[in-house]
Amino acid sequence: MPHALYKKAKIHFTESGKGIAVVLLHGFIETCTMWDVFIPELSKKYRLICIDLPGHGRSECFGYTHTMEEMASCVETVLKELRIRKVKLIGHSMGGYVALAFADLYPDYIKGVCLFFSTSKGDNDQKKKDRTRAINVVKENHKSFIRVAFPKLFRSKYRLTKKIEIKAAKNEALRTSKQGIIAALEGMKKRPSREILLKFPPYPIYIVSGLKDPVIPVSTIEKQMNRSENISGVILKEPGHMGHIEAPDDCLRELKWFLKL
Repeated sequence: MPHALYKKAKIHFTESGKGIAVVLLHGFIETCTMWDVFIPELSKKYRLICIDLPGHGRSECFGYTHTMEEMASCVETVLKELRIRKVKLIGHSMGGYVALAFADLYPDYIKGVCLFFSTSKGDNDQKKKDRTRAINVVKENHKSFIRVAFPKLFRSKYRLTKKIEIKAAKNEALRTSKQGIIAALEGMKKRPSREILLKFPPYPIYIVSGLKDPVIPVSTIEKQMNRSENISGVILKEPGHMGHIEAPDDCLRELKWFLKL
């Protein structure tokens, strides 16, 4: 399996297609397989690099906390391994936090950023408390945490109509180690707000969100869309937080639009 080394930890990635390089970053307790639904179509025109973030999928852990900045450095390590100098980034949820951290740390790489059901805001006090509680639950039984938390990311109607897809995604999530879950939660809890990046971005930023997202309020997304002329996006009516499963055709259309910007 192709991998790069970051702090002696193996960071797994896959590569497909040719063209402009596009880095795909999954969310919390997901893996790079979340992008499988889009790869056949997008790889026709683009060089896709899908990365398992530290402690997720086939990538190893390197510490008790995986900050968004360290995860961004993992991405940069992969790009150096592949000798890629310019990229467009698409990040789902936590992957969006990593994409913005990457844009902050390594701006010369960036041709565009898509926040895919994600936000530039940091955690508020209540959210930080929620993450601390989640960490305590994970320490007791991380698989039970996944089984309870994962379905809550979806709208209730899709828990019935997308049972097979949700079960497959949950099984992928269940592969995440206890250390990997805790390290990601600690990293998300400590991440700073990166709203400053939305003020005068020198590259396009595209936001794809769900009207019924239970994780990120639509009011937050609407405010972010109005920060700059170089920011655009769409709020899809159907999906919750997991648009790639709940409304894959709509999401594919929007990702194609972003990649043309």
